[in-house]
Order: sequence, then structure tokens, then C-alpha cells
Amino acid sequence: MISAFELFKIGIGPSSSHTVGPMKAAGRFAHTLADRGVKPARVTVTLFGSLAWTGIGHGTQRAVILGLAGEAPDTVDPDAADRLLADVEAHHWLIVVGHGVGFDPARDVIFDKDSETPVHPNTLAFTAYDASGAVLETQRWCSVGGGFITPENEVGAVFDDVLDAPHPFRSGAELLRRAEAASLTIAEMVLANECAIRPRAEVEQGLDRIIEAMMTCVERGMAAEGQLPGGLKVRRRAAALRSQIEVDETRNNRSPHEMMDRISLFAIAVNEENAAGGRVVTAPTNGAAGVVPAVMRYYRDTVPGASHAGLRTFLLAAAAIGGLFKMNASISGAEVGCQGEVGVACSMAAAGLAAAMGASNAQIENAAEIGMEHHLGMTCDPVGGLVQIPCIERNAMGAVKAVTAASLAMRGDGEHLVSLDKVIATMRQTGADMQSKYKETSLGGLAVSFIEC
Repeated sequence: MISAFELFKIGIGPSSSHTVGPMKAAGRFAHTLADRGVKPARVTVTLFGSLAWTGIGHGTQRAVILGLAGEAPDTVDPDAADRLLADVEAHHWLIVVGHGVGFDPARDVIFDKDSETPVHPNTLAFTAYDASGAVLETQRWCSVGGGFITPENEVGAVFDDVLDAPHPFRSGAELLRRAEAASLTIAEMVLANECAIRPRAEVEQGLDRIIEAMMTCVERGMAAEGQLPGGLKVRRRAAALRSQIEVDETRNNRSPHEMMDRISLFAIAVNEENAAGGRVVTAPTNGAAGVVPAVMRYYRDTVPGASHAGLRTFLLAAAAIGGLFKMNASISGAEVGCQGEVGVACSMAAAGLAAAMGASNAQIENAAEIGMEHHLGMTCDPVGGLVQIPCIERNAMGAVKAVTAASLAMRGDGEHLVSLDKVIATMRQTGADMQSKYKETSLGGLAVSFIEC
């Protein structure tokens, strides 16, 4: 079982696996040093695999420095972070849990593009040294997608006591069976599981915090203008798109595609915020953070009878689907390509929308299956290693597909030939067969077809 609060984590952009995860891993290492009374003279961080190939564009170096300094993704102040990083760069000195450590980012963050990553393509190693250069402590972590981190020697391990839930499930079929046996909707069943580990009031407050963070991110993104960082000179366009839609509405010259434009606008707004390093919610990753909020905003603003309770239902049902992908396949672009990010987000959003609109459990499962089925094989090929091209537009397309998937499923009775479980298994195998150059290394696909001017 995977909690909704593990899938939906408030953090900063631009990447859950390359920013949020490494920051958390660095924080864990720093606290290990403090707990064991280790006071090193120097600390190094070595990035392997996808982290090495695209870490610069994803802000991984910044993330590990902030993590070592004790910052956390959900609480870090972006402005204060910039000042801290500038200070480290200028003085080659870092305070790690109250202890000063020599740290030169150019020397001590190592991008190792040659060594193998035997367990997971997002691997990083921390080493602490004394003044003579002797190793005092070392740890290896894997950032396995969606901000989840695992010690390298525990990747793939199965823990039976993750969550003592009243309604455990590890497959779509089991999800439907247990819901039917308990006479519960999928969202009600997930809520019961969440309430087994924390009071209901706390669960509801947590869901409301996620909803607020998502909607705030949409608003920020629709208001911000200018150029995104990173060197590609990509201009933000959400504000201009919003203005165009509003002008057309004022002039009574609405486009027949207005609703699709609005959904795209919401998704683009979030992912531009993510690309700028703003505060977003993993859903299930940062690279795919715009899909779920865009569809939730569509539900809130346009669906008759939409309610705040419906938004909570949306998140709970989406979490059930995201958990299935996390347990049985992957939500890491470096492991299975973008099908594991935007594809999973589309599946989650389709299920959430159907649930919020009162669909049956079978229709919800069908919506999730349709959402992923039409993302199978999608590669992860960010131009310049930045979460901008094609990532921002892919979120817009994923959001529109999610609405379509929910609509198609609700027009049916829930019966369909290809189950969600089969699609998840297919996605996992497709990811395993996909060449590494198409999995967040920026060595294939659009990442090498783009000609920089």
C-alpha cells in the first residue's frame, strides 16, 4: 500500500526524481552524520546514470547542496535557497547539521557518466572524509521516481508491513474485489486505509493542503511571464494564453476548442512553474505535475455539481491508481520513459475525474486503463536535460486525454477487454525493452533532434 501523501508531495521543481529525491537523500545522509557524531572535513556527492547525464538541467547539484544544508523540498524557501547556494559557491563552505564542512560544488559534486548503475538509473553516492582524506561514512541512494528514495541495497525489496490497512490491494482486480466486498467506492476504501494510520481530520486537512497547493500553482503559473531558466530561452506562454481566452470570451468570439484550450492552459501553467523551480505537487512526479491539477481545475470550474468533497474524492481515487503503477511498474522516467510519468498522471487523472463525477468502480478502473493505454511507449527525451521541451506540452496533452478517457469510460458500463492490470504489466515490459537513450538521459529522441540556434 502506498499512501496518497506519498504520491502527492509538495515540493519544488523542476524534477521529482532529479531534484526532490536527491534533496531528501542528501538530508538523510546529513542526519546520519549528526546521529553518529561524525564531523567530516569534506563531503562529496557522486551522481550516476540519468542523474549524471541530465542533473545539470534538472538542478540536481543545487538539490543535494540544499539537502546537505538541512533543507527539505516541502519547506524550502526558494529565495533563501538561492542565497545559500550563492554563499556556498563563493566561500566553498557548507554548514551540515551545525558543522562546517569544506565544500566546493565544482569539485565535490561529481557527474559520473561512465560507471554502471547496477540497481537503478538514478543513483547517487555520498562520502564524508576526515582532514587526512580517510573515509568516515558513505551511503548510496536511488531516487526511484516521484520523489521516492531508497537505499541502493533495498531497491526492489518487498516489505509486508508498509501499511496495516483494512483494505489492502496490490492489483486493479483486487482493488475492485475488495471495494465490492466492502460495499465501498474506490475513494472510500482509500480513505479508510488512510484513516488507519492517521485521524480522519488529519487526512482531510492533508488532502485540502494538496488541493490548495495545486490550485495556487495553477494561478501562479497563469500570472507569471518571462523566460524560463536553463538556456533554451523558452518563453512562458500560460499568461498570454489565458489573456487570449479571456479576450475571446469578452468579445463573444469563443473558440470551439475553448475547453481544450483551458485544460491545456491549466497544465501548462503548472509545468512552467515547475520548470522555473517553483512550488508544485508531485502527481505522481514533477515532470507530470500539471495533469492532475489541470483536470481537477476543469472539474471544479465546469462540471455541474462539482464540490470540495468531489475534489477530495478525485485525489483519493487517483492515489489508488498511482499506487498500483508504483507497486507494479514504475513512475520513473529514467526507468520506463515518460509513459511512467505523463502516462501514469493521465491514468490517475482520468480515474479521479470519473470518481468525482460519480462513476462506478468498474468505470473508474476503465478510465484509468484508457488513460495509460494511449501513452504506452512514450519516451523521456528532454531537450537540454530540462523539464521544458517536450515536457510542458506533454502535460497539456495528457490532461486532455484524461478528460477524454473519463468521458469514454462513463459512456460505457465498465466492461472492457484489456484490464488495467494488463496495461500496467505492458507498460512495465515496454519500459524494460526501451533503450536507455530514450529514458531521461537526453541521448535520444527529441533531445538530439533539436537544433540549437
